[in-house]
Amino acid sequence: MNILILTGRFGMGHYSVAKTLVQEIEKNIPTACIETQDIFEYTTPFIAKTVYNAYTLLMNKGSRIYNFFYKKIETGKKSNTMSFCLPYLLGLDSLVKKNQPDLIISTLPFCSQLVSEYKEKYHSNIPLITCITDISSHVEWITPHTTAYLVASQITKEELIGQGIPAEQIIITGIPVREQFKQPIAKTYSGKKQLLIMGGGLGLLPKQDKFYRQLSKLPGVHTTIITGNNLVLYNRLYNRFPDLEVIGFTDQVYRYMQEADLIITKPGGITLFETIYSELPILAFAPFLAQERENAAFIHRYQIGKVMESAPSQCIEEIAAIIYDDNRLSDWRENIRYLKNNLPTDALINTLNQMTARGACA
Repeated sequence: MNILILTGRFGMGHYSVAKTLVQEIEKNIPTACIETQDIFEYTTPFIAKTVYNAYTLLMNKGSRIYNFFYKKIETGKKSNTMSFCLPYLLGLDSLVKKNQPDLIISTLPFCSQLVSEYKEKYHSNIPLITCITDISSHVEWITPHTTAYLVASQITKEELIGQGIPAEQIIITGIPVREQFKQPIAKTYSGKKQLLIMGGGLGLLPKQDKFYRQLSKLPGVHTTIITGNNLVLYNRLYNRFPDLEVIGFTDQVYRYMQEADLIITKPGGITLFETIYSELPILAFAPFLAQERENAAFIHRYQIGKVMESAPSQCIEEIAAIIYDDNRLSDWRENIRYLKNNLPTDALINTLNQMTARGACA
């Protein structure tokens, strides 16, 4: 089985899911040959870094602009043409000829649109699996030549059905997370409450010193802050406040989640499912990206945590009330275990095997 996985590095979520899929497929189908490609780095390497830097700047400074276009695409008339993407079509054609994939998996809306357009123009029958990396089913994920959608939950499935996608094309898998998050939890006890704060791969965390100063004064609480690729924040906080441990980019997030009593983070889709597998209650910053609002609604609906509505510097009392409330944390963990125990364990592998066995085509 030859599998081509297409992704991009807008943040680290889409790319992280792609790597997770590789890990899961290799574990269960050891004969599979898997190629993972960042479509931008492969096709237009001379501008890929500029594109990603612009995205980071947009997330840090222009979230309102991002949300404006996100909503405009959602409510506007969807176009099925991608004539501006000829270089990407040619690049994809090169990848297909090189790898001869039996199927293609996309973890990025652009890649799903690109492959769908490729299948149309090149009369290709290669199955396309789109792995949606949020709870939401924004229209940009939906393409006419997608063979199957991997989705986070029943909520996402119902939304896709409402947009005209046949139910049999939608497979609930949860959002894929690395195998380390699925290992038995071996929590140690240090005598202090363990609070974990993360802002995703870009380290989108509060900028005000007041927030971190107030955190450092919470009695009996040890706080770990993972700043990801945000070197500016890391350098500003490192060794500055007592009881605040500052970590930069790390591939051991699973270990910090297993040790924590509560996580405070932006409600990204991948992070949300990492907390579910880690049985970790989540206190989410008020979402500022449109797609994160449905993730936040998921937290509320299943009572696995809470979304803070106030600015971070005004949330310290709320954080303190929750981190010391063992009964509430216990209730949230129980709800998380219920969700975790009902997540499908083999839906992805079954789907891949069924597709290759019947030579599926769209």
